[in-house]
Amino acid sequence: MSAPTPPAQSPTERRVSARVGSISESATLAVDAKAKALKAAGRPVIGFGAGEPDFPTPGYIVDAAAEACRDTRNHRYTPAGGLPELKTAIAEKTLRDSGYEIDPAQVLVTNGGKQAIYEAFAAVLDPGDEVIVPAPYWTTYPESIRLAGGVPVPVVADETTGYLVSVEQLEAARTERTKMVVFVSPSNPTGAVYSRAQVEAVGKWAVEHGLWALTDEIYEHLVYGDAVFTSLPAVVPELRDKCVVVNGVAKTYAMTGWRVGWIIGPKDVVKAATNLQSHATSNVSNVSQVAAVAAVSGSLDAVADMRAAFDRRRRTIVRMLNEIDGVLCPEPEGAFYAYPSVKALLGKEIRGRRPATSVELAELILEEAEVAVVPGEAFGTPGYLRLSYALGDEDLAEGVSRMQKLLGEARD
Repeated sequence: MSAPTPPAQSPTERRVSARVGSISESATLAVDAKAKALKAAGRPVIGFGAGEPDFPTPGYIVDAAAEACRDTRNHRYTPAGGLPELKTAIAEKTLRDSGYEIDPAQVLVTNGGKQAIYEAFAAVLDPGDEVIVPAPYWTTYPESIRLAGGVPVPVVADETTGYLVSVEQLEAARTERTKMVVFVSPSNPTGAVYSRAQVEAVGKWAVEHGLWALTDEIYEHLVYGDAVFTSLPAVVPELRDKCVVVNGVAKTYAMTGWRVGWIIGPKDVVKAATNLQSHATSNVSNVSQVAAVAAVSGSLDAVADMRAAFDRRRRTIVRMLNEIDGVLCPEPEGAFYAYPSVKALLGKEIRGRRPATSVELAELILEEAEVAVVPGEAFGTPGYLRLSYALGDEDLAEGVSRMQKLLGEARD
């Protein structure tokens, strides 16, 4: 006989709100934390979990921050929406890099990209509004949509299409409650990059149906080979009045810890998000904002050097992963992630165990090979693993070699 269903808690009995209690921990940060804890305990763990460049922040940016620390103007509150000089620099950088001309009043500076994403959804969505989210998706998108009262609607693409969703798939997911589509290129977790024609097609579809678009451009400078980054509002100008761009300094300039992101959008939406931020956090750290001015206004030479290293590692990790029987890894064209399918390994015996899911396989890899990877369940597509190749060449080769040895033991 099945166990009785526990009675629903009344509002007075509930210690954590249902809204926040339903939100999952960031899977990527959880894997990274576990890997770091094992390393601290003396285990030689190699982590492919967090999407974090292994390079230091370029020196000229650090110097700007050090000087800002001594400037007493930065010891006080500043406008919640961002330093005027940073908003102007972001507008100039956006025109330079994307061909998208904006006014500084269309910019809100946020505490990293995650805050930008949540505030964008919160400013646009009403309870019950649906948001189409191509999957595999970054783990934070659906959680932020739910926190803002919206309903995420995944649209799944797989390795057979290079993880690119089609307009036909998007249209099949559209309902009378659809208000927004999330569009990301280059993609986390797959590294997929849409062509200009594909970006235009998605944008024109959104315009045709009166939809909003949130486009995350955080990996804009990390594209490889013949791939080219294309900014959605730059190539579909008729979408601009319903388009919110999210970006930041974290990935391009190796500034994950500085916590500076931004929103670009219509002035009324940016104003609403700024009002929200004025109550949530007030201004971003002034020192970090001054550092961000130096980053977005400076040379892209350091970025080019990092991209060259990521490109080398990209080719290495794809080759080594595809040498493992049962693993299929398309070549990513952007960002710094590989997203191999491991579906052919599930259910096979590996050191006395038969992992049935990619979660169980990731646990086995961590325990037996001391390699940390993120299972595809975190990104809405079970049967895959995400590996960041933003780590040193030697660690990358050693880590994948350990996986080759372990997974090479798989038997029916």
